[in-house]
Amino acid sequence: MTRNGPDDATRKGSVETAEIEGLLAFAATRRGKARLNVMSEAIAKCRALVRKSPGQHEVLLAHCLRTSSRMLLDERRLTQALPAAQEAVALTRRCGGPPLAAALMCLGNVLEALNRFSEAAAAMAEADAVIGKSD
Repeated sequence: MTRNGPDDATRKGSVETAEIEGLLAFAATRRGKARLNVMSEAIAKCRALVRKSPGQHEVLLAHCLRTSSRMLLDERRLTQALPAAQEAVALTRRCGGPPLAAALMCLGNVLEALNRFSEAAAAMAEADAVIGKSD
């Protein structure tokens, strides 16, 4: 987490956010089941943070879900990757912009791996439209 000032450590959820971001980074260094276990822990901690502070950490949860979805895709656990990607899209629809575009691209990749090509193309097209709006 980038520090912007001395009050960052006292911001609501900043310690928990840093812990979740650390878990995401750690998961990237692992393989197989250990990687997925670390991701599950990050998602669980992020869900608890969202419950504690609704409306403040949904983008972080979506990031965790996208990361988990990509890892599950790497492990060829396609049916597990899909709900995580779908939830990431649902969480980012409210804020739009780059988080939504990233979630849609992740969903498109999962759908493509599942051979659901028309749905994948629609998700990718929507991601392109979102990116076009933010330029």
